[in-house]
Amino acid sequence: MTTRRFSDEDSNDPNEPYENMPGREEPPQSVSTPGVRMPNTSIPRERPADPSPLRDRDTNTMSSARGAAHLPRTLTQVLSEANDRVVRGDLVDFVPMPTGFDPLDGLIGGGLRKTELVLLGGAQGVGKTIATLQIARNIAARPDQYVFYLSYEHTETHLMHRLLCLESVNPPEVDITRGIKLQDLYKIIVAQRARGFMGGKEETLGSLQAILKDNPKTAPALQRLQRYSDRMILLKASPAVTTLRSIKEMTSRLCEATGGNVVLFVDYLQKIAVHPERPRDENDKVTIIVEGLKDIAMTLDIPVWAIVAADREGLKSKRIHLFHMRGSSALDYESDIALIMNNKYQIMAKDHVNFNPYTAKQFRDWVVFTIEKNRAGRAMLDMEFQLHGPHFAFDPRGQKVQQQLIDDKIIET
Repeated sequence: MTTRRFSDEDSNDPNEPYENMPGREEPPQSVSTPGVRMPNTSIPRERPADPSPLRDRDTNTMSSARGAAHLPRTLTQVLSEANDRVVRGDLVDFVPMPTGFDPLDGLIGGGLRKTELVLLGGAQGVGKTIATLQIARNIAARPDQYVFYLSYEHTETHLMHRLLCLESVNPPEVDITRGIKLQDLYKIIVAQRARGFMGGKEETLGSLQAILKDNPKTAPALQRLQRYSDRMILLKASPAVTTLRSIKEMTSRLCEATGGNVVLFVDYLQKIAVHPERPRDENDKVTIIVEGLKDIAMTLDIPVWAIVAADREGLKSKRIHLFHMRGSSALDYESDIALIMNNKYQIMAKDHVNFNPYTAKQFRDWVVFTIEKNRAGRAMLDMEFQLHGPHFAFDPRGQKVQQQLIDDKIIET
């Protein structure tokens, strides 16, 4: 059986009748998904009627620029277009977007760059979603920069609750004394509502925002979250209907509404629905998905960050690597940067002369980020960050790993 690959041809006509899509088993997810604040871009040539929270953009210029990217051009034309952008002061192609994690940014060339696909892998519970959501928050906190965060694992409300806990410790300050946990947040909300019911006055019940604003523990977190809340678009994706086509269509409309200042985050890659393609096996499915995400990064001229899951054999290994990810060959080939997370305590070399089992326990809350692929720089570099799991936050002030780790790759320089 021939496998159809995700291509531009699949997504050129979003109005193609459902019944005309061969092999279609599930309808594509609507762009106007309930609960998601999508900008009004149904008519690309017109600006949104309400420019808030998005500023007015010249969508004609964006559409023509992306269309030209699919046409053959001489090197002289490419040079001329690049020159025009620099003259206009458009330097986005030369300035990366920092993730806010140091020294990670320094080792990958300053941060995320347009057209690049970044993959983040690791075992369950190591903090992949925590790191990804925190990086998305760091990027959305920049003026005029938007984030499109698709989660196949959590609802938009749960992600908001996580962000409130993260903002309570305020990375990179990371003041744990002021931090709130998810259970604390729920107790504050429930207790305030209960007091209102007991008082018998409807007006004292209060809204969620009023409860968070009035409580001294949650008020600072809410204030920090609201600084970027209009620039972070969340979607509870469905593993049945949120296809590559629908992801590309939604992201394209966001690009048109924001002047292309969008970073796409996917949590996680292997759960993306593949229709109408009929992959032969898991590896074939992952190949279709990763090629589709790379296509989105290239054609829409945006960075794409995706979480990837390890296979069963990888979960059994002492230290997880990129080749332990499901569909690893395609992931390795298509990605520009691949990061693998491991718990530091579990991968420390126990036979090392300096290993002390008593002092080593302090590293249980530290996670090692390994750059296993870096198309534009050095790979197999290890750095560590402290995880504050109850607050869904990393301390972004990391450092290079000093201790000996198991399964080290020695690179001669």
